[in-house]
Amino acid sequence: MTAIARWRRAWRHLMTGSGTGRRCFPQPTLEAIAAAIADGERRHRAEVRLVVEPSLPFGAALDGITNRERARALFVDYGVWDTEENCGVLIYVNLADHAVDIVADRNVGRRIGEAEWQAVCRTMTDAYKRGDFHEGTIAALNQLADLLQKHFPSDGSRPNQLPNEAVIL
Repeated sequence: MTAIARWRRAWRHLMTGSGTGRRCFPQPTLEAIAAAIADGERRHRAEVRLVVEPSLPFGAALDGITNRERARALFVDYGVWDTEENCGVLIYVNLADHAVDIVADRNVGRRIGEAEWQAVCRTMTDAYKRGDFHEGTIAALNQLADLLQKHFPSDGSRPNQLPNEAVIL
């Protein structure tokens, strides 16, 4: 990335405030997200966590921290890696970059291919381009639940290991 591109990106992140996250994900949407995650987790044994970040800190954006690097760091920070069956999934939304990344623990990553992850991300980003954060997120969570149910069907015995509520940073 050129120096000019890094500065443009950093400026975009600087100008994207925390209010952007609240506008894109108001309380009714956050409640629907938690319900969709809970519904999905009744159908499969994986654990899903959604983290929305309006923007990176200016220095991180200027240093060129990628969306993927940030998603991996949050995967660790929020303990998504520490599930009983190693089947945690983090969906990371970066509003300033208009990007979505999914990081899956090793057990899930072995069974679900890159094309399937990209399809879930595309469901979100296509809807977000239209300004439809609510429906796009719920549709992607349902799509993800279908994938996870196929590979990790519920056996009814597992407790919820991670909170279902979305995190807005």
